[in-house]
Amino acid sequence: MDIENSKAQMKKGILEYCILSIISRGEAYASDILEEMKASSLLVVEGTLYPLLSRLKNEGLLSYNWVESKSGPPRKYYQLTDQGTMFMNELGLTWQDLVKAVNNLTKKTTQQI
Repeated sequence: MDIENSKAQMKKGILEYCILSIISRGEAYASDILEEMKASSLLVVEGTLYPLLSRLKNEGLLSYNWVESKSGPPRKYYQLTDQGTMFMNELGLTWQDLVKAVNNLTKKTTQQI
């Protein structure tokens, strides 16, 4: 079994929630999202982020606006819609339940070692 693939799948499963959480704090530019993810040791590449942002926007969870930049082309800043906030909150509850369940299971395994 490929451990790297398993690790990637675990990260992929929580990526949406992490990105929505970042954007929930205020408008976010894609490179700012990438930097914050990197600072938290969740490395994400542009080729993963941009399609995900587009999908979340198409599903009505995000909106964006263009802001002129002094150092280049206009920048697209994302923000959560009301639907996106509700979705993120639901993911947060699910995440808390999942963490609790996994910790309960792995604690039993760790105690046996």
